[in-house]
Amino acid sequence: MKKQYLLFALLFAAIQFAQAQFSIDGQLRPRTEYRNGFGTLIPEDSEPGYGISTRVRLNAGYESETYKAYISLQDVFVWGENRQILPYDQNNSFAIFEAWAAIKLGSGWNTKLGRQVLSYDDQRILGGLDWAQQGRNHDAGLITYKKNDFALDVALAFNQDYSNPTGFISEGNEYNTSGFFSYKTMYMAHLSQKWGAFSGSLLLMNNGFQDDDAGLNDIANLQTMGVHLKYGKNAFSLAANLYLQTGEAIYGTSYKDVKGGFLSSLDFGFKASDKIALGVGAEIISGNGESDPGSTSAFFPLYGTNHKFNGFMDYFYVGNHANSIGLIDVHVSANFKFNDTTSLLVKALNFSGEEELPSGDKALGTEIDLVFAKKFKGYALKIGYSQMFASEGMYELKGVPEVDADNIQNWAWAMLVFKPKFLN
Repeated sequence: MKKQYLLFALLFAAIQFAQAQFSIDGQLRPRTEYRNGFGTLIPEDSEPGYGISTRVRLNAGYESETYKAYISLQDVFVWGENRQILPYDQNNSFAIFEAWAAIKLGSGWNTKLGRQVLSYDDQRILGGLDWAQQGRNHDAGLITYKKNDFALDVALAFNQDYSNPTGFISEGNEYNTSGFFSYKTMYMAHLSQKWGAFSGSLLLMNNGFQDDDAGLNDIANLQTMGVHLKYGKNAFSLAANLYLQTGEAIYGTSYKDVKGGFLSSLDFGFKASDKIALGVGAEIISGNGESDPGSTSAFFPLYGTNHKFNGFMDYFYVGNHANSIGLIDVHVSANFKFNDTTSLLVKALNFSGEEELPSGDKALGTEIDLVFAKKFKGYALKIGYSQMFASEGMYELKGVPEVDADNIQNWAWAMLVFKPKFLN
């Protein structure tokens, strides 16, 4: 009888498996870095940093006629961070990176509930931040609609840490998680449309932050809105961004009224041949020009993949440069494709402040970025080198006198990427 039950269970599982799609894959991504001025200027008497980190992910997906489910388990560790035979992870870095279910509602409508990546357009405002070993995710509900070349996404989030779940409503709803623009509420709508070689999108987003100064039930709201436009035909391409911010934002533990913050960018691309792609562009991000200490006109790109922009050395808007002098970034690039598996990116960026520093200076410096990429059978290799040629304004901005700074500010890295598929 037990064998009959077991055979019935196996038969039922086989029928279910046949009617659905199940997959298991993973990622192993070790990266070594030499940091001698990454993120900020390093003083001459400081030792360069060197280390190896690894991201490990195990992903499982399931799809039936009515819904999809996806779970991504992740651990990020630095080689040697745990002492020998330690029975636990010292940095507690194991996490559920994604865990969501998407219900198929029919007629182009779907809903996706749970921890997920929100990534749109060129990832300037909302992106997966895949360069960072930990990545970026959101706990949210997402409603999507797609018909032909039109798409609409609406995301809703209400974050809670249950600091006092048994107390009164006002106490139980206090949200104590802060830093890096961690929000209590988020409402977002993203609309996109394609017209042949041209496409455009509109982003409307409101982020609410716990305002303890005003009372436990009060929320400070920041609105971000804007458009992303793209055009590509033959060898030419064009991309543009224009975003505005208003409302109230939190900087550390203080809140400021945001008035007229903006980000605008324009990038041209030209494919000179099958082997060479050229680019030139500029981006302007507003600084804190308000004289009132309780307000600012500075823009911050919030939850985008900021490493992708303003230089790979992360001197701006990567956990830094909030409510500062803004930025003017003028850049040129060339991408050389040697064959189907090998490429080299060369990029030069010149930085200056959108506002003046206290000294009246605006020039910040020039950065050179090189990235070599090589695909092998089953894995990939990337190697990068960047160097910052700082101007006087950069020393003032970063608080490192030029006389005390190292003569060479550079960063080098190498990364292997393995993506095994355990079950399709």
